[in-house]
Amino acid sequence: MAPRDKLLFGTAGVPQSASKKTTLEGIKEIRRLGLDCLEIEFVQGVRMGTDTAEKVRSEAERQGVALSVHAPYYVSLNSPRQGIRIASHKRLLHSARIARTCGAGSVVFHAGYYGQDSPEDTFENIKQGLKEVVSILKSQNNPVALRPETMGKRSQFGSLEEVLFLCQQVEGLKPCIDFSHLHARYGKANDYASFDRILNKIKLKLGAPALKDMHIHISGIMYGEKGEIKHLMLDKSDFRYDECIQALKDFNVGGLVIIESPTQEKDALMLKNLYHSS
Repeated sequence: MAPRDKLLFGTAGVPQSASKKTTLEGIKEIRRLGLDCLEIEFVQGVRMGTDTAEKVRSEAERQGVALSVHAPYYVSLNSPRQGIRIASHKRLLHSARIARTCGAGSVVFHAGYYGQDSPEDTFENIKQGLKEVVSILKSQNNPVALRPETMGKRSQFGSLEEVLFLCQQVEGLKPCIDFSHLHARYGKANDYASFDRILNKIKLKLGAPALKDMHIHISGIMYGEKGEIKHLMLDKSDFRYDECIQALKDFNVGGLVIIESPTQEKDALMLKNLYHSS
């Protein structure tokens, strides 16, 4: 994705108000609603062929809607079973191939769980797997960026520090910053000062240009002792989205903001209006 001077707002998957639950109709609905972007959800598997992907690209270009992709949830780069790790590589590669055909700039993914491994061993296993995947994408001249997501459960690999260090260690990786997950992971990171620290850490670790090329997830969120439980509407949770948006504005962040609330378009429009209100 090329650097942006502003934030674009959209939904995770086809808006609920779309007449048909297809990506093509989703793109049209995003534009009708006055939103800017769509994250195509391949979370249950990459169920889109090349012909449809080409149509998606044409429609997105016609409507002026920016696209990204979320890879299947079945990616598990730290699995003790080699077959699962290999299958995970294939899912990421397949997602990136279709993303390229769609014209999407990024593939967001969940890297895996710690399981019985230490955080350090988990990091090394995931790093080596991603180096292999990125090497293949590079050999295929595929410009799509893989984006490991910050995760909301403590059992999952994906703290802010882990994701940023992974992006430092594997050339071509970029982060997906889920602010709600970071809040839910330890029940903290939920005020302007916390959002300021997160953005400063991204700038310090990845450089100022990273702030112009961000992929962000926001939603209301329920959490407990082990972290994330489920997504909520923003006004039904304690997440301080107004302070988050203000921090993003103050840092002149650019990129995509994807809303994952149960009725995404309502919250996406609310955040877009908040972002442009002052």
